[in-house]
Amino acid sequence: DVQLQASGGGSVHPGGSVRLSCTTSGFTFGVYSIGWLRQAPGKEREVVSCMRSSDGSTYYADSVKDRVTISSDSAKNTVYLQINNVKPEDTATYYCAADPGYCPRLAAKYDYWGKGTLVTVSS
Repeated sequence: DVQLQASGGGSVHPGGSVRLSCTTSGFTFGVYSIGWLRQAPGKEREVVSCMRSSDGSTYYADSVKDRVTISSDSAKNTVYLQINNVKPEDTATYYCAADPGYCPRLAAKYDYWGKGTLVTVSS
């Protein structure tokens, strides 16, 4: 079974940093594109970033482009999301999801989901 587990959330002060981890199992790492998505209270789930399986290329949403880095460690079957200079609007539950294709921009297109990890940005 394809499984993903997001971790690393918590309470962060504005301007701080947080690194989220997505540990994967049940498939050959690199076969699926892995996306990071988030859902803030009262808002729709949105794609924050994605790493394409075919060539390792990356996508970032405009709202986070200058503050976020997605990376991977194939030895650990893990994809990371580093968020720097966090802002209150980054408060959300963050999910990682897998897709066999090319990093869908719509959350509903992802085939496999892990449980989320909550990031709360507050002073």
